[in-house]
Amino acid sequence: MAVQQNKKSPSKRGMHRAHDFLTAPAIAVDERGTVHRPHHVSPDGFYKGRRVVKAKGE
Repeated sequence: MAVQQNKKSPSKRGMHRAHDFLTAPAIAVDERGTVHRPHHVSPDGFYKGRRVVKAKGE
């Protein structure tokens, strides 16, 4: 079983846990009102106001 050699100080312990939280993904709303991730194609197939991909069912 592993045993630590030196005690981790409260400051270093806090630094270790600094990135344990979760952040919400960035969201962009285009001029058509659809919500998508920035620099990604929207679910209905538009990117920067132009249709680039046919949506499912079309």
